[in-house]
Amino acid sequence: MRQGPTEHTAEAGSEAVGIHEESSGPAEASSRPEPTTAAQRASDRAVKRARVLELLDRADAESVLLTSAAAVAWYLDGGRQNVSLAADPIAAVRVGRDDDEVFVTSNEAERLVAEELPAGVVIRDRPWYEALEMPAISSALHEHQLDAELRAARAVLLPGERQRFRALSADAAAAVTDVLLAAQPSWSERRTAAELAGRLVAIGADPLVLLVAGERRASLPHPLPTDGPLGGRAMVVVCARRDGLIANLSRWVAFRPLTSDEEDAQRRILEVEADALDATRPGTVLSDVLQVIAGAYPAHGFDAEQWRRHHQGGAAGYGGRDPRATPSTSDVVRLGQAFTWNPWVPGAKIEDTVLLTGTPEAPVIEPITRDERWPTTRVGGRERPVTLQR
Repeated sequence: MRQGPTEHTAEAGSEAVGIHEESSGPAEASSRPEPTTAAQRASDRAVKRARVLELLDRADAESVLLTSAAAVAWYLDGGRQNVSLAADPIAAVRVGRDDDEVFVTSNEAERLVAEELPAGVVIRDRPWYEALEMPAISSALHEHQLDAELRAARAVLLPGERQRFRALSADAAAAVTDVLLAAQPSWSERRTAAELAGRLVAIGADPLVLLVAGERRASLPHPLPTDGPLGGRAMVVVCARRDGLIANLSRWVAFRPLTSDEEDAQRRILEVEADALDATRPGTVLSDVLQVIAGAYPAHGFDAEQWRRHHQGGAAGYGGRDPRATPSTSDVVRLGQAFTWNPWVPGAKIEDTVLLTGTPEAPVIEPITRDERWPTTRVGGRERPVTLQR
């Protein structure tokens, strides 16, 4: 038996609010900005709608259907549009000249309206067993038809977004510090990942990526956790999502003195990153930044082909990389955008989320995955994280 969609409008006051639980322990030492207000969210959403309507004008279209996790989370100003992190969002958005329609499954509608969706959108729920593609949205442009344009629309983070991103990034960095201050050489990689996951969930974040490399696996770029011990030296990688935004960072901990080769590789990989950050200037094409990174490896004593052996990062925000920089990526760097570059060689890696602030004439790189308890060294005029010596 087929049933049509049900329409209702989210009431004012049902603004999406991320879960920012207070947790006990050292993580609370970090300075956290005040939560964004409903008025700030409404103001930001008005700007986002205007940006999409401008895209529709250029495309001479009446509406566009947003379905990806990045686009849906961005347009709905955060919140969680997933039940399973391995599945597509349970909500899709038709942005039209008339209104914003959010298509959701009937079994999720009540919770989404109460907890996730902003006020003022029209809710159209459908039976959970029916496909999303209904006649009412068949004439809309699909997101992939405006993919690059939509990425550009969400690239420059608005005031409320920057505030929430700084708070998430500080919380994620503090969680990593907490775990690695407590870790022991005998801990397994999986136990370390479990401790990280618990900390991230406690701050209301989804642990999208948790990688742990003990000393015997320190040469891997993407070390999925195993039962192996951390040993004398270990690396962790965290990608945490809250309010739709994703903070990325990698950190090293050592339970013994670093060897001269390890210290040398750490120093030189930070120099590669410094070149990447210096090249991240407004108007620069991402493929050109990648070219700078490629040249930085041999300039600092690494193999000239090293950049080919692992991706080097790219823009950040509502995707882990939005987009990842490749030799053909034509997106340009914008003031107010976030980035995560991650130069890597076996045994050495650096990864932090940064905001590009300042002015076009004097841009400033602001690292936001920071914890004041973590040791740093000054490279390229910036404080950069180094190995935590235990």
